[in-house]
Amino acid sequence: MATEKKTSPVSDVGAWAMNVVSSVGIIMANKQLMSANGYSFTFATTLTGFHFAVTALVGFVSNSTGYTSAKHVPLWELLWFSIVANMSITGMNLSLMLNSVGFYQISKLSMIPVVCVMEWILHSKRYSKEVKAAVVVVVIGVGVCTVTDVKVNAKGFICACVAVLATSLQQISIGSLQKKYSIGAFELLSKTAPIQALSLLVFGPFIDYYLSGRLISDYMKTISSGAIIFILISCSLAVFCNISQYLCIGRFSAVSFQVLGHMKTVAVLTLGWLLFDSELTFKNIAGMLVAVAGMVIYSWAVEVEKAANKSVPLSKHSLTEEELTLLKDGLEKGPIKDPEFGESK
Repeated sequence: MATEKKTSPVSDVGAWAMNVVSSVGIIMANKQLMSANGYSFTFATTLTGFHFAVTALVGFVSNSTGYTSAKHVPLWELLWFSIVANMSITGMNLSLMLNSVGFYQISKLSMIPVVCVMEWILHSKRYSKEVKAAVVVVVIGVGVCTVTDVKVNAKGFICACVAVLATSLQQISIGSLQKKYSIGAFELLSKTAPIQALSLLVFGPFIDYYLSGRLISDYMKTISSGAIIFILISCSLAVFCNISQYLCIGRFSAVSFQVLGHMKTVAVLTLGWLLFDSELTFKNIAGMLVAVAGMVIYSWAVEVEKAANKSVPLSKHSLTEEELTLLKDGLEKGPIKDPEFGESK
């Protein structure tokens, strides 16, 4: 009889820390790699394909050495998930290209309420008033410190909608697949990474050519050693980023991942100011403080919700080991008799 694994607070904090550090690190590395002042590697979709290729290689080595065990997940579910995940990546890239940075940030903020609605529709999940209020505070805070000019067009709006819906569905699916097949975060990632890597490396160059008007084959002819080093750094950090994302959603929920994930936005703004001389205004600082306050309130609200759920007595759906032993002994001693009619069943 399978038992539900309980995670310790230390490992939970470690998963969040890995995600925040690796996500912020990969953003900083990619900024140096892709900026005009850096190495002008403007092929974001293909780079994501490199990320999943390295992740797939790590997963293959882990399975081959016996460090992780491969569990069965139907191929059609892996293909469906990979399509949704690739739509998320492509949609985000197109949204950033076609829309202003302000509208791009608004579309990312809209993922929190979209995830809430999707979980309510798909899993009948409900949220307390405290959680809803905390989500609103976080959205307002991050919106204040990130949203500037807001310009949108028809194509950009459609791409943003596809990106938000696909990303929200992907994050919900990560948790549901892990629970459905009792599979670990890294095991699931090692199954989906090869499919995503192959598809992104095949179609990525065409998408990047549409986005930037440049061919990656031309760039590779004159690539510098510095660009190669930063590509390798980006791919290495992507492995930890992907693993930690699956770990966090598997342990918590897609909503929690989105809310606390905005810590990365605050960290990126701060590091951009410290390392790249980015402007940090009073509006940015005020927004970050509100966002952090919202994250603290959200953490408190989730704990309150957990405590309330524990206080409600749960109906019994399974037998304990002691009850199974007693039942087995009863079957060995003789047939069970109906207490009302005294007849053997």
